[in-house]
Parts: sequence; structure tokens; C-alpha cells
Amino acid sequence: MSTRIRLIGIDPGLRRTGWGVIDCQGTSISYVADGTLSSDADLSLAERLVQLHEGLCAVIDAQMPDEAAVEQTFVNKDATATLKLGQARGIALLVPARAGLKVAEYAPNLIKKSVVGSGHADKRQIHAMVTTLLPRCSPDSADSADALAVAITHAHHREHTSLIRALGSAAP
Repeated sequence: MSTRIRLIGIDPGLRRTGWGVIDCQGTSISYVADGTLSSDADLSLAERLVQLHEGLCAVIDAQMPDEAAVEQTFVNKDATATLKLGQARGIALLVPARAGLKVAEYAPNLIKKSVVGSGHADKRQIHAMVTTLLPRCSPDSADSADALAVAITHAHHREHTSLIRALGSAAP
């Protein structure tokens, strides 16, 4: 019998960072928890990043995941917003890595395709499919639903991702 693996998915954002935790055993997945971390828009960028860091550290300490997955950033037309998102994403990568977790990254289109079946699904479709795949969950926001979708994607692709990582580290 295969062992249970706890996965955390993270949907990074400066205003709101969604997180979702699932358990995976073989091909079976089950809901554990989800939530949304918010930063105070009245604070400086550095202080907001500290808020996200502290919040994500607390979630990882409480949920004790075995692996993490983070949504990759897409570039949009607003360079300032993209840069701020990249800084929040840095926190989303740093915190689980500092906790000793392997961290995988997935493109938004792959997440949508893995969960909904279409790489161009909207947030409503993602939310509906997440609640179908994880019947006990009721995500507190679109961000936490997206984070659960990241975790589900990792559950489906983690063996492949680990193999690619191993092959890459074995290259001369």
C-alpha cells in the first residue's frame, strides 16, 4: 500500500496569497485545508512581504506538508504589478524551501488543463472543478481554490516532475 503524501499548493499574490492542502495516496486525493493570506495595502512593500512570509510560515508549521507546489508567474502589461507579484512569488518559493520541502512550479495553463481539462478555463470553472474533485472543501476565496488546483496538479504530475529534476541534476 502506498504512503500518504501531504501537498500544499500556493497561489502567490501580494494582496492575497491562496494556499490549499491535500493528502495524496496513490491516485486518491483528499481535502485537508485551505485559506487566504492577505497583506495590508497601507504598509510598505517590505512590510507586506513580511506579512506574507509570517503567514505562510504559520500555515506550513500547522499543516506540515511533505511537498509544495507554486503557480508560475505570468507576465502582464503592467510591469510594476508583475514585479510585485514576482516578489510575493519569491516568498511563496522561499518559505517551503526553507522548511526543507521540495518545491515544484507549474504554469497557469497546465494547472487549468490538469484540473478543468482546458488551458483557458476561468476562475469559476476552476472553483467548480476543485469542489467536485475535493467534495469536502469549500474554498474561502478564488485564491484558495486556485491554490487547491495547484496542489491537485502537483498530485497528478509530481512523479514526472521528480524524474525530470533527477535527470537534470544527473546531467554533466
